[in-house]
Amino acid sequence: MSPYSPPPKIQRRLLLASPSLRDDTFRKSVILIGEHSADEGAFGLILNHPSGRTVGDVLPSDEFSALARLPIYLGGPVARHNLSFAAFHENDGELAFELRLPVEKALARMKQPGTLVRAFAGHSGWSPKQLEDELERESWTIVDPPHDLRHLAHDLTLWKTLMCRLSPYHRILADAPDELLAN
Repeated sequence: MSPYSPPPKIQRRLLLASPSLRDDTFRKSVILIGEHSADEGAFGLILNHPSGRTVGDVLPSDEFSALARLPIYLGGPVARHNLSFAAFHENDGELAFELRLPVEKALARMKQPGTLVRAFAGHSGWSPKQLEDELERESWTIVDPPHDLRHLAHDLTLWKTLMCRLSPYHRILADAPDELLAN
Protein backbone atom coordinates (compact mmCIF):
# COMPACT_ATOMS: atom_id res chain seq x y z
CA MET A 1 0.00 0.00 0.00
CA SER A 2 1.48 3.34 -1.04
CA PRO A 3 1.37 6.32 1.32
CA TYR A 4 -1.23 8.95 0.62
CA SER A 5 0.02 11.97 -1.26
CA PRO A 6 -2.28 14.95 -1.71
CA PRO A 7 -3.01 16.01 -5.28
CA PRO A 8 -0.76 18.80 -6.54
CA LYS A 9 -2.06 22.36 -6.66
CA ILE A 10 -3.22 22.70 -10.24
CA GLN A 11 -5.53 25.71 -10.32
CA ARG A 12 -3.93 28.90 -11.71
CA ARG A 13 -0.94 26.93 -13.02
CA LEU A 14 0.14 25.78 -16.48
CA LEU A 15 0.13 22.29 -17.90
CA LEU A 16 2.82 21.52 -20.48
CA ALA A 17 1.94 18.57 -22.68
CA SER A 18 4.27 15.61 -22.60
CA PRO A 19 6.04 15.06 -25.93
CA SER A 20 4.28 11.68 -25.98
CA LEU A 21 0.87 13.36 -26.45
CA ARG A 22 0.32 13.12 -30.20
CA ASP A 23 -3.34 14.13 -30.28
CA ASP A 24 -3.73 17.13 -32.61
CA THR A 25 -5.63 19.10 -29.98
CA PHE A 26 -3.11 18.74 -27.17
CA ARG A 27 0.18 18.21 -29.03
CA LYS A 28 2.73 20.67 -27.58
CA SER A 29 -0.04 22.48 -25.71
CA VAL A 30 0.36 24.94 -22.89
CA ILE A 31 -2.86 25.00 -20.87
CA LEU A 32 -3.74 27.52 -18.20
CA ILE A 33 -5.90 25.84 -15.56
CA GLY A 34 -8.48 28.32 -14.36
CA GLU A 35 -10.57 26.02 -12.19
CA HIS A 36 -9.89 22.69 -10.52
CA SER A 37 -11.55 20.69 -7.77
CA ALA A 38 -11.65 17.01 -6.91
CA ASP A 39 -15.47 17.04 -7.08
CA GLU A 40 -15.97 19.15 -10.21
CA GLY A 41 -12.96 18.39 -12.42
CA ALA A 42 -10.97 21.06 -14.23
CA PHE A 43 -11.35 23.88 -16.75
CA GLY A 44 -8.53 25.41 -18.74
CA LEU A 45 -7.55 27.22 -21.93
CA ILE A 46 -4.88 26.23 -24.43
CA LEU A 47 -2.75 29.36 -24.75
CA ASN A 48 -0.61 28.49 -27.75
CA HIS A 49 -2.89 27.33 -30.56
CA PRO A 50 -3.83 30.36 -32.68
CA SER A 51 -6.73 29.69 -35.03
CA GLY A 52 -5.65 32.16 -37.71
CA ARG A 53 -8.97 34.00 -37.31
CA THR A 54 -9.95 37.18 -35.52
CA VAL A 55 -13.02 38.18 -33.53
CA GLY A 56 -14.09 40.33 -36.50
CA ASP A 57 -14.08 37.22 -38.72
CA VAL A 58 -16.69 35.49 -36.56
CA LEU A 59 -18.51 38.45 -34.97
CA PRO A 60 -18.66 41.12 -37.71
CA SER A 61 -21.30 43.33 -36.06
CA ASP A 62 -20.54 46.88 -34.91
CA GLU A 63 -21.10 45.81 -31.30
CA PHE A 64 -17.78 43.92 -31.44
CA SER A 65 -15.81 46.34 -33.63
CA ALA A 66 -13.38 47.26 -30.83
CA LEU A 67 -12.51 43.56 -30.52
CA ALA A 68 -12.43 42.86 -34.26
CA ARG A 69 -8.62 42.61 -34.60
CA LEU A 70 -8.20 40.35 -31.56
CA PRO A 71 -6.82 36.94 -32.59
CA ILE A 72 -8.82 33.85 -31.64
CA TYR A 73 -7.04 30.91 -30.03
CA LEU A 74 -8.35 27.36 -29.88
CA GLY A 75 -8.93 27.01 -26.14
CA GLY A 76 -9.71 23.31 -26.33
CA PRO A 77 -12.05 20.72 -27.77
CA VAL A 78 -15.06 21.48 -25.53
CA ALA A 79 -17.72 23.91 -26.82
CA ARG A 80 -15.61 25.13 -29.76
CA HIS A 81 -18.58 27.18 -30.99
CA ASN A 82 -18.40 29.36 -27.85
CA LEU A 83 -16.14 32.39 -27.77
CA SER A 84 -14.75 33.64 -24.48
CA PHE A 85 -12.25 36.30 -23.45
CA ALA A 86 -9.36 36.34 -21.02
CA ALA A 87 -7.10 39.11 -19.74
CA PHE A 88 -3.51 38.85 -18.51
CA HIS A 89 -1.90 41.66 -16.53
CA GLU A 90 0.52 42.36 -13.71
CA ASN A 91 -0.69 42.68 -10.13
CA ASP A 92 1.83 43.53 -7.40
CA GLY A 93 4.68 42.22 -9.55
CA GLU A 94 2.94 38.90 -10.26
CA LEU A 95 1.14 37.63 -13.35
CA ALA A 96 -2.61 37.88 -12.88
CA PHE A 97 -5.35 36.71 -15.18
CA GLU A 98 -9.11 36.66 -15.52
CA LEU A 99 -10.92 34.02 -17.55
CA ARG A 100 -14.43 33.92 -19.02
CA LEU A 101 -14.71 37.70 -19.25
CA PRO A 102 -17.91 39.20 -20.63
CA VAL A 103 -17.45 41.40 -23.70
CA GLU A 104 -17.84 44.63 -21.70
CA LYS A 105 -15.06 43.67 -19.28
CA ALA A 106 -12.79 42.49 -22.12
CA LEU A 107 -13.25 45.90 -23.76
CA ALA A 108 -12.43 47.67 -20.50
CA ARG A 109 -9.33 45.49 -19.96
CA MET A 110 -8.10 46.25 -23.49
CA LYS A 111 -7.90 49.93 -22.53
CA GLN A 112 -5.62 49.22 -19.55
CA PRO A 113 -1.90 49.58 -20.30
CA GLY A 114 0.10 46.36 -19.95
CA THR A 115 -2.95 44.12 -20.27
CA LEU A 116 -3.09 41.36 -22.84
CA VAL A 117 -6.60 40.34 -23.90
CA ARG A 118 -7.18 37.11 -25.82
CA ALA A 119 -10.23 35.46 -27.39
CA PHE A 120 -10.70 31.70 -27.16
CA ALA A 121 -12.93 29.34 -29.11
CA GLY A 122 -13.79 26.47 -26.80
CA HIS A 123 -12.00 25.29 -23.71
CA SER A 124 -10.31 22.24 -22.21
CA GLY A 125 -12.22 20.29 -19.58
CA TRP A 126 -11.69 17.26 -17.40
CA SER A 127 -14.22 15.29 -15.39
CA PRO A 128 -13.54 14.63 -11.69
CA LYS A 129 -10.24 12.72 -11.22
CA GLN A 130 -9.54 12.62 -14.99
CA LEU A 131 -6.76 15.22 -14.85
CA GLU A 132 -5.22 13.56 -11.80
CA ASP A 133 -5.13 10.27 -13.73
CA GLU A 134 -3.42 12.00 -16.67
CA LEU A 135 -0.88 13.55 -14.29
CA GLU A 136 -0.16 10.11 -12.82
CA ARG A 137 0.53 8.84 -16.35
CA GLU A 138 2.89 11.82 -16.80
CA SER A 139 0.90 13.25 -19.69
CA TRP A 140 1.44 16.75 -18.30
CA THR A 141 4.07 18.74 -16.44
CA ILE A 142 2.74 21.33 -13.99
CA VAL A 143 4.57 24.67 -13.90
CA ASP A 144 3.91 28.09 -12.47
CA PRO A 145 3.04 30.69 -15.11
CA PRO A 146 6.19 32.73 -15.74
CA HIS A 147 6.09 36.42 -14.95
CA ASP A 148 6.81 37.23 -18.61
CA LEU A 149 4.03 35.05 -20.07
CA ARG A 150 2.26 38.10 -21.54
CA HIS A 151 5.37 38.96 -23.53
CA LEU A 152 6.10 35.52 -24.97
CA ALA A 153 4.84 34.35 -28.35
CA HIS A 154 1.54 32.54 -27.90
CA ASP A 155 2.07 29.95 -30.62
CA LEU A 156 3.71 26.50 -30.67
CA THR A 157 7.05 28.08 -29.74
CA LEU A 158 5.61 28.82 -26.28
CA TRP A 159 5.69 25.12 -25.40
CA LYS A 160 9.33 24.81 -26.39
CA THR A 161 10.31 28.02 -24.59
CA LEU A 162 8.73 26.88 -21.33
CA MET A 163 10.08 23.31 -21.61
CA CYS A 164 13.62 24.61 -22.17
CA ARG A 165 13.39 26.72 -19.02
CA LEU A 166 12.64 23.70 -16.81
CA SER A 167 15.88 21.71 -16.98
CA PRO A 168 18.53 20.35 -19.36
CA TYR A 169 16.48 17.14 -19.63
CA HIS A 170 13.37 19.08 -20.69
CA ARG A 171 15.47 21.06 -23.19
CA ILE A 172 16.48 17.75 -24.82
CA LEU A 173 12.80 16.71 -24.96
CA ALA A 174 11.81 20.05 -26.47
CA ASP A 175 14.56 19.89 -29.10
CA ALA A 176 13.89 16.27 -30.09
CA PRO A 177 12.30 15.73 -33.48
CA ASP A 178 8.65 14.66 -33.47
CA GLU A 179 9.57 11.36 -35.10
CA LEU A 180 12.75 10.10 -33.48
CA LEU A 181 13.19 7.26 -35.95
CA ALA A 182 12.94 9.63 -38.91
CA ASN A 183 16.19 11.27 -37.88
